[in-house]
Amino acid sequence: MSMNIFRLCGDACHILSIIILLRRLLTARNAQGISLRSQELYFLVFATRYTDLVTTYYSMYNSVFKILYLVSTAGIVYIIRYKEPFCSTYDKAQDTFRHIEFVVLPCLALATLTHIISGEGVGLDLFRFIQELLWMFSIYLEAVAILPQLTLLRRYQMIENLTGALLLGGSFVFCIY
Repeated sequence: MSMNIFRLCGDACHILSIIILLRRLLTARNAQGISLRSQELYFLVFATRYTDLVTTYYSMYNSVFKILYLVSTAGIVYIIRYKEPFCSTYDKAQDTFRHIEFVVLPCLALATLTHIISGEGVGLDLFRFIQELLWMFSIYLEAVAILPQLTLLRRYQMIENLTGALLLGGSFVFCIY
C-alpha cells in the first residue's frame, strides 16, 4: 500500500478530530452536545471496514492506525455510555435520531445491492464476499454517520468551539479521503 500526501493529511485530521473530542469530553467533564449514536455509527464503520486487520498485513502504519481508530472510538463510546460523570450528562432525550432505521439498514441494503449488481463478489469464497460487502457498507455508512450529531446540534441550536472543530475536522477527513 503506497503512501500519499492525501492519506497522511486525512489520517492526521482524523486523529486530530479524535483528540479534540477526547479533550472536549475530559475538559468539560460532560457529554452534553455529543451524539452517542454518531459515535456508535463511527465504531460500526471502523469495525466493518477493518475486518481485514486479522487476515491481511499491509504495513505497520496501516495496522497501527486501524487499531487506533477502533480502540479510540470504542473508548469514546464506553466513556459516554458507562463512565461517570459522562453517562449522567449525556442527553439521551435529545439524541433520538433513529439511526438503525434511517442509516444502518438503508446503508446495508445499498451496499448489498451495489455489491451484487457490480459483480464484485463473483468468484470469491463466502468469507471474502462478506468482507467485501462489509467494506462497501462501511463506505456508505461513513458518509451519513454524522447525521445524528448534526440533528443533536440543531436541537441545541448552539455549537461549542470544540464540537464545531470536531465537525470541521471530520468533514475535512471525509473530503480528503
